[in-house]
Amino acid sequence: MKAVVMAERGGPEVLRPAELPTPEPGPCEVRVRVRAVALNHLDVWVRKGVASPRLPLPHVLGSDVSGVVDAVGPGVEPELVGREVVLNPGLSCGHCEACLSGRDNLCSQYKILGEHVWGGYAEYLTVPRANLLPKPANLTFEEAAAVPLVFLTAWQMVADKLQVRPGEWLLVMAAGSGVGSAALQIGKLFGARVLAAAGSEEKLARARELGADATVNYREPGWHRKVREITGGGAQAVADHTGADYWQDVIKATANGGRIAIVGASSGYEAVTPLAHVFYRQIAVLGSTMGSKSRLFEVLRHVEAGRLAPVVGRVLSLEEAARGHELLEERAVFGKAVLRVAS
Repeated sequence: MKAVVMAERGGPEVLRPAELPTPEPGPCEVRVRVRAVALNHLDVWVRKGVASPRLPLPHVLGSDVSGVVDAVGPGVEPELVGREVVLNPGLSCGHCEACLSGRDNLCSQYKILGEHVWGGYAEYLTVPRANLLPKPANLTFEEAAAVPLVFLTAWQMVADKLQVRPGEWLLVMAAGSGVGSAALQIGKLFGARVLAAAGSEEKLARARELGADATVNYREPGWHRKVREITGGGAQAVADHTGADYWQDVIKATANGGRIAIVGASSGYEAVTPLAHVFYRQIAVLGSTMGSKSRLFEVLRHVEAGRLAPVVGRVLSLEEAARGHELLEERAVFGKAVLRVAS
């Protein structure tokens, strides 16, 4: 099968086309013919060695996959062959207390497609039967691939961790990213007033088109003061993954008694925290990673009903994966960049 392989750590140039053996599904597994795979900043971090630095190489990236079931292994119903599907990117043991309580993303053996195991930068991929969901009929394969990881991540952050309520101000950092554009929509779904923060006027305009009630450019000095002015004292809830460069201003943009959910650190992990703001103003800081596999069913129901929508900013061919990584690092795409794998 055709694939794009990461044979070493480094820049986008380490992603090279290759021919690999087509995988065979094992017990309780299916093989999916990949039609599209969306790119994530996680792919960039793995490529650079920031995430999973001891990962064996060569490796195939790609967490967000849509396609068609091509073959099934023992123990899987044969009638699945030919089904159009979306893959849940989270893998877990399925039998520990966390998994059985619906918190599989807290499983000690939790893995993510494309990060810890081979992913979707290839024509075929094998996954557990439990990771299949029907592709919404109203989406193209490219649109469907743009849903799983970012909407799972944003759903847990906004709905489960922050528990946003109608009328609250939700500050969405990096609203032009995949996670940000999903968090913006989920905030509106729950009745929040969304203040979208991004680094360019073009992205802010796109955020307003998505439904943002107000916008702010976080590259402007003192932007947190504008947030406090717009919201009348700060945002009650904040969805953030921008990292060290913006962390202190994020805290200052948060209202007394507010909540901040963090799902990443794009500009660096080593942030300085002004603790006086945290304890004196009683701000809650909540860590968040991915979401339970069960949440993707709920997300896809909203997508199929038109209440949530993936944002695809650029479609490239599989062979253009390196260019896709460049676009991510240049922050040149609003929403998701997607690789079209097969027709």
